Amino acid sequence: MSDLLTSMDASTLDGTTISLSTGSALLYALVAGVLGVVIALTYMKTGKVSKHFARTLIVLPILVCVVMLAVNGNLGASVAVLGAFSLVRFRSLQGSSREIGFIFFAMTVGITCSIGHVVFAILITAIVCGIHFLLQKIHFGESKTREKELKITIPENLDYTGIFDDLFENYTTSHQLMAVKTTNMGSMYDLTYYVEMEEEVEKKFIDEIRCRNGNLTVLLGRKDYNPLEVL
Repeated sequence: MSDLLTSMDASTLDGTTISLSTGSALLYALVAGVLGVVIALTYMKTGKVSKHFARTLIVLPILVCVVMLAVNGNLGASVAVLGAFSLVRFRSLQGSSREIGFIFFAMTVGITCSIGHVVFAILITAIVCGIHFLLQKIHFGESKTREKELKITIPENLDYTGIFDDLFENYTTSHQLMAVKTTNMGSMYDLTYYVEMEEEVEKKFIDEIRCRNGNLTVLLGRKDYNPLEVL
C-alpha cells in the first residue's frame, strides 16, 4: 500500500513505462490546472462566454492528466474508466465549433502534462492562446452584417406576402420568412424573419416597418441558434 501512495506509473513518448512519484504526479496535475485557468481566460476574452463551460475548462486538464496517469499500463483500470465514461449521458445541446475546439485544447494540455512534458504544454498553451487573441483582435472571419431575428405584428387585414419586400431590399442583405402565427384571437399575425443587415440602419428600418404595421410590435434581436456554428 505504501508503494501505491508514493509512486505511480507514467509513460514516455517511446511507450516505455517509468515510475512516477506522487509528488511529481501532483505537480503535473497542478500545472495542468494552471494552464486550464489560462485556457478559460482566453475563452472568456475572445468570444461569447458560458459561465459553466469556462469553469469546466479549468477542471478538464486536471482530470485528463490524472486519468492518463492512473490508467497507463493498467488494462483493468483502462476498462473501468471506459465503462464509467460510457455511463455518462450528455443532455445539453451540441456545442459550437469554438467550444469543441477549446475542449480539445484543454484535453491536449492535460495529456501533454500527464507524460511529463510540462514545458511543451506551457509553450503550446501560450501559442494557441496567442493565436486566439490575434484572431479576435483582427476580427478574422467576422462579417459586418449579423443574422438577427425580426418579429413583426400586423393586423389580419394586411397581406403579409409582399408588404415589406421593398424595405427588405433597401435595408437588408438577406431575409427569409421563417414562421407565421395568428395571435390575439386571430385578429393579428406574428411574422418571424431571419435577416442580415448593418447595425447603422436598424433604427430607420424599424421606423419604416412601424409606419406599415400600424405602430404595432416590432422586435429585432439576436438569433438564438445559428446552425452554421454547430458541428
